[in-house]
Amino acid sequence: MSKTKENGKRSTARKEESVRLNKFISHNSRYSRREADRLIEEGDVEVNGKVVNDLATKVNENDIVKVKGRQIKPKSMHEMTMIVYHKPKGELVTKSDPRGRRTIYDSLPKKFAHFVPVGRLDYASEGLILLTDSARVADILMHSKLERVYNLKIRGSITPSMERAMREGMKIKGKKGAHEQSKIDEMEFAPFFAYQILKNESNYSKVRVAIGEGKNRELRRFFAHFDREIVDLHRVSFGGISLNNLPKGKTRFLSQKEYDDLHAFIKSRQNEDRKSVQNSSEKEERE
Repeated sequence: MSKTKENGKRSTARKEESVRLNKFISHNSRYSRREADRLIEEGDVEVNGKVVNDLATKVNENDIVKVKGRQIKPKSMHEMTMIVYHKPKGELVTKSDPRGRRTIYDSLPKKFAHFVPVGRLDYASEGLILLTDSARVADILMHSKLERVYNLKIRGSITPSMERAMREGMKIKGKKGAHEQSKIDEMEFAPFFAYQILKNESNYSKVRVAIGEGKNRELRRFFAHFDREIVDLHRVSFGGISLNNLPKGKTRFLSQKEYDDLHAFIKSRQNEDRKSVQNSSEKEERE
């Protein structure tokens, strides 16, 4: 590989890793993004020794960012903290809502205000939400194939065609079961990891499903395709981390074993990413 090519590749990599300054501050400190914006506007933020007032400024891990003279250092993924939150129905997984509806941050202790959620559950759903102070960890887990387990109550019966789709996967067109503002009009479903029918009757049925994806309203759209409405959706575990007996609206920290398993998974993903980059570089050199 020529030096020009190599430099260009590094430059691209740095560009891809760049994030907005307020996001960098909020993900690596106790400041919220709104607080970070205020600090930037008031001249309390320096990047590489220069005061920055532009909210559109982007930085990467090589930049030296200081807030009120104190350096904000990127957190290692192994230094992160993660919590489990038992989300009740009637809360949104977002920082704020234009319509004034309640969010999970109205219930979470203030010390977790800067934590980011690993995926979402919709307003009418309940169950396990993982939150972390590491945006990179959240991103890795959101885009992983880790098992998500849900208990569902469905209006109507479970049919053989529904079971076949759970076993084999399927592709659908249309927006049945989607959010009213969704622009996605087709969706592909991978085969479920597993499913267990707990009750199968003409009025209501109960089923426990395990899937490896986290698409928006995925399960609601899956069953809506068969003209079945999900009356209750309760996520009980994510990547082997379970609610256990955690009451609704409460949080808990991970156990040591849960942290050990999480660190092992992150390490394996990092090794896979490094191998992928190495293979890509070797292929580029051959070409």
